[in-house]
Amino acid sequence: GCVLVVSVIEQLAQWHNSTVKAAMERLCDYIPGKYQIMRHMSCCIDREMNADVVCHSLRLCKQDPGQPLCHLYSPPKKEKHSSGIFHALVHARPKCQIRSKSFMGFSSVCAFPLLANLCEKIKYVLRNKLPFEDFDGDKFSTFPTLRGYHWRGRDCNDKNTTVYPGRRPDNWDAKSDSNCNGIWGVDPKDGIPYEEKFCKGADSKGVVLLGDSAGAHFHIPPEWMTVTQMSAKSFANLPMAFTDELDWPQFSEITGFLNSTIGGWTDSLYLRLRRRNRCNHRDLQNISQNVYFPVNIAPYLSFSLARNQLLDNPAIVIYATIGNDVCNGERDTLAHMTTPKEMLSNVVQALRYLDSHLPNGSHVILTGLVDGRFLWDNLHDRYHPLGQLNKDITYSQLYSFLDCLQVSPCSGWLTPNETLRNLTSERALQLSNVLKEIARSEKFANFDIFYMDFPLRQTAEEWRKMGGEPWQLIEPVDGFHPSQIAAALGTGITWQKALHEWPQVLGKENPFNDQIEAIFKDQGGH
Repeated sequence: GCVLVVSVIEQLAQWHNSTVKAAMERLCDYIPGKYQIMRHMSCCIDREMNADVVCHSLRLCKQDPGQPLCHLYSPPKKEKHSSGIFHALVHARPKCQIRSKSFMGFSSVCAFPLLANLCEKIKYVLRNKLPFEDFDGDKFSTFPTLRGYHWRGRDCNDKNTTVYPGRRPDNWDAKSDSNCNGIWGVDPKDGIPYEEKFCKGADSKGVVLLGDSAGAHFHIPPEWMTVTQMSAKSFANLPMAFTDELDWPQFSEITGFLNSTIGGWTDSLYLRLRRRNRCNHRDLQNISQNVYFPVNIAPYLSFSLARNQLLDNPAIVIYATIGNDVCNGERDTLAHMTTPKEMLSNVVQALRYLDSHLPNGSHVILTGLVDGRFLWDNLHDRYHPLGQLNKDITYSQLYSFLDCLQVSPCSGWLTPNETLRNLTSERALQLSNVLKEIARSEKFANFDIFYMDFPLRQTAEEWRKMGGEPWQLIEPVDGFHPSQIAAALGTGITWQKALHEWPQVLGKENPFNDQIEAIFKDQGGH
C-alpha cells in the first residue's frame, strides 16, 4: 500500500510539475475524507528516492530475516562500490526516522480512527457473508453495499421477515408484494391477481452464484493510480468500492443488474433470465468471497444461502471457484493447492447441503477452473497502469514484487517460471475433471447437475472477432481477474450453451412479459 501511494504522489508531482507537498495536497483533495497518514510521508519523498526507498525508510515496508528485500522498481542508481537500494536506504533513513515513529501506533489501516468503524462493519460482512443492515433478518436488505442489494435482490419490506425476493407469492400477492418482483394487486377487469395471471406456471426461478473473487467481480479502477486520468471524480466511487470489498457484483457475469460504470457493458445470467421471464425480477444471490487460498464453500453456505425449501421458487446455482483451488501466495505453491481428493470431498459436501435446502426442481451448474497461463502470456511485458507514465513497471515486475511479499494472488500462474505455470494448469485440469465426473455420476433429489468448462477460449475468440486484444480481457490493476468485457462476453457463451444443451435449466419464455412491463414498468427497479 505504501509503495502504491508514494508512487502516485511522485507521479502527480511529475505530471503537474509541482512540489511533493502540492502533489500530496492534490491527492488529499481527490480522495473523500482526509487521511493524515499521507502527510507524514511528505518529508521523505523527493525526486532522488523511489517509492521502495521511501517506504522502507519509513519502516512501512520491512525485510524479514532470511528473506529478500522486496522492491517494485528497479534499484536506484548506485555510487561506486555501493549496493543501489541499500545505499539509498542508508542515506534516506536519517531524514525519515522521526516521521517513521508516527506510524508505530497503527498496526493496520483499521487502527486509524476515521476507518475503525467502517472496518468493523466490513469485518462483520466478511465473517458472515450477510447484509450488515437487515432489520428483519431475512438475509435481504434495502441498503446497497456491505453485502446488501448489490449482492442479492433488494428487499421490499425490511420489517417483515416473510417478505423477500425469490419466495412463492403469498395468496398470489393480491394485497401486497411478498416476493419483491414488483407484480401485485388484482386486475379490476376480471378480479384475478396479476401474479396469478402472469406468473402461475411460468417456471419462475432465481440465480445463485457460489464463487470466488472472479465471481464477485473484483476490480480496482485503473484511474485510481493513473495520474494522467486522475481527478476528484475518479475517486467518487471509493467509499462504495471499499464497502463492497472492492467487488462489483452489480455488474458481474452471473448476477449483474446495473449498467456498468467501470468500462465495458453489463450482461449477466440474471438479466437474461429476467428478460426471459419478468416474474424472476430481483431473484438473485451472489455468495462469493475474495480469498487467495483453497476454500470449502459448504461451511459458509449454511450462513449465507437464503433459500427456503418449502416456501421459495427453485434456483439455478452456479458453482464457480475458477482459480482459488490452485491459487495462493505461498513459496511452495504446489503443496498448498487443493488435491483432487480434497476437491471431491469439498464439492460433494456443498452439494449435499444444497440438496437439503434448495426447492425441488432446482439446477446446479459446476464450472471448471480457468487455464491461467493466459495471464502471463498476454500481460507480462506490458506496462502496468502505475508504470505507464515513465514506462518503468511491467506486469512481470508487479508479479515478482507481490510474490516476494508473499501476497501474490496466484504464485503458480503469475511467474516467469514456465514449468510452474504448466504444473498449475495441469492441477487445474485435474480438478476440473473431478467436477466433470461429479456432474456425470452424482445424483441428488432436488436438483439435476451439469458441468461446463470455463469459457476463456471462446471468450477470447469472440473478443478477437470484435476487434479486441486478449489483454483487455484481464483486469488492468491486479493483472489477474477477468475484466468487465470478459464477464459480459462470458455470459453470452454460458447462456447459449444452456439454451442449446440444457433448455430446461432456463425455463420457458413468459408470454406475458410485455403485459407485465406495460402495467408494472420497471417493477420497482433493483
